[in-house]
Amino acid sequence: MEHRICMIGLGYVGLPLAVEFAKHFPVVGFDIHQGRVDELYTGHDSTLEVEDSNLQSVLVRHQPEGKGLYLTTKLDEIRGCNTYIVTVPTPVDKNNRPDLTPLVKASESIGKVISDGDLVIYESTVYPGCTEDDCLPVIERVSGKKLNVDFFAGYSPERINPGDKEHTVTTIFKVTSGSTPEIAEVVDQLYKKVIKAGTHKAPSIKVAESAKVIENSQRDINIAFVNELARICAHLGIDTRDVLEAAGTKWNFLKFSPGLVGGHCIGVDPYYMAQKAQEAGYHPEIILAGRRMNDGMGAWIASQVVKLMIRRDLPVNNSRALVLGITFKENCPDIRNTKVVDVVHEMEAFGVKVDVFDPWAKASEVAHEYGLKLIPSYHLTDYDVIILAVAHHQFLSLDLSGRKPLSVVYDIKGLWDKEKVDGRL
Repeated sequence: MEHRICMIGLGYVGLPLAVEFAKHFPVVGFDIHQGRVDELYTGHDSTLEVEDSNLQSVLVRHQPEGKGLYLTTKLDEIRGCNTYIVTVPTPVDKNNRPDLTPLVKASESIGKVISDGDLVIYESTVYPGCTEDDCLPVIERVSGKKLNVDFFAGYSPERINPGDKEHTVTTIFKVTSGSTPEIAEVVDQLYKKVIKAGTHKAPSIKVAESAKVIENSQRDINIAFVNELARICAHLGIDTRDVLEAAGTKWNFLKFSPGLVGGHCIGVDPYYMAQKAQEAGYHPEIILAGRRMNDGMGAWIASQVVKLMIRRDLPVNNSRALVLGITFKENCPDIRNTKVVDVVHEMEAFGVKVDVFDPWAKASEVAHEYGLKLIPSYHLTDYDVIILAVAHHQFLSLDLSGRKPLSVVYDIKGLWDKEKVDGRL
C-alpha cells in the first residue's frame, strides 16, 4: 500500500507524528482551527513539541506528490488521501463521563471523503470497544461503506510526554493493531517507518485500547497512594519526601512523588476504563478511589496553606497569594486539565486574593479555559503566601530572601530545600 496520509488533529499528538511521517510519505495535516494552520505555516509550533527547524524542513504549500506536509482546514483537500490517522482529544465532561464529540465529528468527516480500500487509524485514547462500537459505525453510516469490505481500520494509542525532549514520538515504543490480521500487519509496518524504538502488534483493537487506558490508570493509582501517604504524614508531623527518600533505598520500591494529577492522560484515562466497566456491570473500586484521592488534592493543599497562615497569625481573608505555575507539568506550555486551578479556586474560597504567574503558559489560553488572568511579573514583598505549583526551571533558583518576614511559602513540587519553606507536599 502506498500511503497518502491525512493527519486529523494537529495538536500535541498529531503534529509531531505528521512531521515524522512527512519525511517518508505525502501527508496532509487537517485541523478545524484556521489559526492553528496559520501559526504552523509561520514555521513555529506554540506547543513546543516540534522544533521550528524540524517543522520547516517538511512544510509544503501545495498538496505533496512525494514527501512533505501540507496543512489545511478544507475537507475536500483530504479526499485524495488513503490513510486517515485520527489524533483528536478525548476529554471528559463536568461529570467525568467520556466526551466522544471530537471523535464522532472526526469520524463523520472521514465518512464524507473515504474511498474504497482506505485505512482509518485511531490514536485517541478511548475505552475498550470504542473504536469498533462508536467510531467506525459513524464512518459506515456517513459513507455507506462497510468495514473490512470497503475500508479497513487500525488502532495505535498515542504515547507522548509533553515537554519531554528525550522521550519523543519516535523514541517511545508503540502499540499497533488492526481490524483484520492482514491490516494489523499493514498498520504495524507503517508505524515501524517512523518509530525507532519499535512496535508491539496487539492481537486486537480492544487489547490495544485497553493497554492504553491501564498504562495511565496504573500511574494514577500509584500517585494516589503517595498522595494519601502525604495526608497521613501531615497528620503525624512527618515530612513525606523524607519518608519516600528513605523507602526508595530498597531496590524494588517504586519511586512516585505526591502532587497534582492533571493533563490530558493520567487525570482522564481512568474515567474511560471506569465508564466501560460500569456499562459491563462491574463497579471499579480501586480506579475510582484513586481518582477521588487525586482530584481532591488541590483543595487539601489549599487547606494546608491556610492552616500555616493561621498558625502564623496571618489574616486569611483579603490576604494576597502568589501561585507560581499554572501548566499541568513543568517546562511545558500545556494547560489541559491542570489541577493548579483547584488550588487557586480553593484559596479564593477562603477569601484570599490570588495572583498567578507562569512564564510558559499562554495568557489568552488560561483566560479562555479557566477565566484566570496571568500576571506578567511580580514582587515577593507584595504577598503573604507564595505557593510553588509547577517546577519550571525558572523557579529552581528563585531567591526567597526578598519575601515578607512572616509570609508562608508552600512547595507543592518539593523543588526547594525544605529549610527554605514553611510546608511542602
